[in-house]
Amino acid sequence: MSATGGDGGAEVAGGRPGPLSAEHPTEPLGRVHARRRALPGVTPRAVSWAPSWAAVGRALLPAAVFVGVRAVGIVVLAMVATRQGTRLGEELGSWDGQWFLGLAQGGYDGVPAGLTDAYGHRSGETPLAFFPGYPATVAVVRFLTGLPLLPAALTATTLAGIAAAHGVARLGELVPGGSRRVGLVLVVLLASTPMGVVFSMAYSEALFCAAAVWSLVFLLRRQWIAAGLAAAAAWLVRPTAAALVAAVGLAALAAVDARRDGLRPWLAAPLAAAGLLGYLGYVATRTGSLTGWFALQQRGWDSRFDGGRATAAFAAEALADARSVMEVATVGILLGAIALLAVSVAQAVRGRLPWPLVAYSAVVLLMDVGSNGLMGSKARLLVPAFTLLLPVAVGLARRTPGTRVTVLVAAVLVSAWFGAYALADWPYAI
Repeated sequence: MSATGGDGGAEVAGGRPGPLSAEHPTEPLGRVHARRRALPGVTPRAVSWAPSWAAVGRALLPAAVFVGVRAVGIVVLAMVATRQGTRLGEELGSWDGQWFLGLAQGGYDGVPAGLTDAYGHRSGETPLAFFPGYPATVAVVRFLTGLPLLPAALTATTLAGIAAAHGVARLGELVPGGSRRVGLVLVVLLASTPMGVVFSMAYSEALFCAAAVWSLVFLLRRQWIAAGLAAAAAWLVRPTAAALVAAVGLAALAAVDARRDGLRPWLAAPLAAAGLLGYLGYVATRTGSLTGWFALQQRGWDSRFDGGRATAAFAAEALADARSVMEVATVGILLGAIALLAVSVAQAVRGRLPWPLVAYSAVVLLMDVGSNGLMGSKARLLVPAFTLLLPVAVGLARRTPGTRVTVLVAAVLVSAWFGAYALADWPYAI
């Protein structure tokens, strides 16, 4: 019998049909591969490696996009810093960065004596106001790489930012209406938030966002234990992790009510709170008070929850006097975040956005708007509220390429300028 039958099929030894080539539907794959091996310059290795390199490029794309956006911000900051007579490294390690660097170098009992709270005071308990996750990460990177302190910190921040970028790319695929394109747009928006400059500084936002976004990704996948552990890790970085407890708790309640996933939802919330209880317990033993950390924050930085009274007074004064770009822009950013939260709630009601993500956004925003303290830090404290950008990312992904690119390029340039202004021109802490 011939190799090809009357119906175009193929046969191999024993009369069984063999797989057909997509290029030549009547020719068995084995014969096509043999013919390719005979072609000059074409080897089986070259053919088999091509899809692998494409997969690697696809996997690295979120990291490349994130690093590219942040590179624009660094270039603009370097230009502005030069005009102001300062150095780029000084700006990237300034303000709270000095505290994080000091903690990474000497631990809580070895911070340089020159570091003080917002009122110029310093006691043995003052360093405990800063959570240990980021300084510990910097110390590990420094040990493993042998880099000087500031480069080790910036390396830790960059690696954490890349981890966060991959997390938000995945989050953009998991939400209703999501896709690979939505995820990549969300990466650009994350890296170019108004205070996205902190993703290039010796600050803890990048590490927190990495832990937070992966906790949310695990949550949407119903990987309860992983979600709880990631939230616990976030607690060791920033107190903003309270928003993750809200998200994990809400999702766990829904799962328990629906009798889904057995005991795992019951474990997620306690795991999520473990990091906070661990560190606050440590501070309590050092200060002799269960509310020791909160007292340190209020005493050293006048930071406490007042329901938003101080923020409202600041907003009214800033808009009335218009004394600085930073103050007016901060009010605009806060109002924009509130508007995005309203959009997110509306989309959640329509089933277009998971409620746990909205709960996370709402608590981050509430903690920022509802607290007293340094008003110049309000925009930075909103950086972890990246889930507010999901409706924007979904909307942009549906627009024409020209519109999408124009909006994203504008966001990158405005973020680069604003971050440079906040560090090199604005004279107060961010």
